[in-house]
Amino acid sequence: KYKIPTAHYKSFSSMNGVKEYIKKMNTPIVIKADGLASGKGVSICNSKTMALQKCKEINQGKFKSSKKFVIEEFLSGEEASYFIISDGKNYKFFGTAQDHKRIGEGDTGPNTGGMGAYSPSIIITKNVEEKIKQQIIEPTLKGLEKSGCPFVGILYAGLIIKNDQPKLIEYNIRLGDPECQVLMMRLKTDLLKIILACKNKQINKIAINWSNKKAMTIVASSKGYPNKQSKISEIKNTEKILVNNNQYLFHASTFRKNNKIFSSGGRVLNATSLNKNLKLARNTCIKMLKKINWKDKYFRKDIGWRAISN
Repeated sequence: KYKIPTAHYKSFSSMNGVKEYIKKMNTPIVIKADGLASGKGVSICNSKTMALQKCKEINQGKFKSSKKFVIEEFLSGEEASYFIISDGKNYKFFGTAQDHKRIGEGDTGPNTGGMGAYSPSIIITKNVEEKIKQQIIEPTLKGLEKSGCPFVGILYAGLIIKNDQPKLIEYNIRLGDPECQVLMMRLKTDLLKIILACKNKQINKIAINWSNKKAMTIVASSKGYPNKQSKISEIKNTEKILVNNNQYLFHASTFRKNNKIFSSGGRVLNATSLNKNLKLARNTCIKMLKKINWKDKYFRKDIGWRAISN
């Protein structure tokens, strides 16, 4: 509608016409649940049979939020996230990050809610950023205003970038997990002041400052995630993790009972580091997670592999 570059797609609320539409597509095919799905609503299908099966699963209620789904062209390239904060009239840049959705090292295996992230994104150069603003962010904000719904809050553009050309693959109206962790480590301006400026339509009057250091977070999940739900298990030695302005252990899916900490499954802990480069940040995160005694612990040791290998 507003000529925002994205993949070719079609939305469905039933299985009518799905088989015929999939037949015309090239593989891989992307199937997306049209609703909240705990970060597990996107499937990249290497066969048309698998694509049809994923559509059936969503339409039969696999994700309780909605039975609707989107069939989408697969875009090759590198994923990145671009954030802005808008007060309905003006907007400010609010950071970049790169998430790692796949469960396995080398970005293999099924999609998850995110196994780690780093900030800033190295593929969002000044040239790419100008294209993101002019071709994606500004047409979106103008379109929402034109439709009588000026946008206020955090807008997160999920992008695929290839040959310096960004394409939109999703929007979220939140900071994202684990992107939020790395953004907050780098943010130097008081977050509350930014939120109040946004609320009072004065976002253009506040300077949002960022650390020049690099931030990384590595997610520790329960073994078997995202396919199997692990049983409750005890996590030991979290108190031995040093926490300061440059490193932090965020708890996600944990609970305390009888002065002990337990995992309740899924993505459980986030070891996060701010350092002068991504390699040092990653080493710090790995050291933090290795100190933790937890029999169901799983984490990727290659977060940021593209950026670090370059």
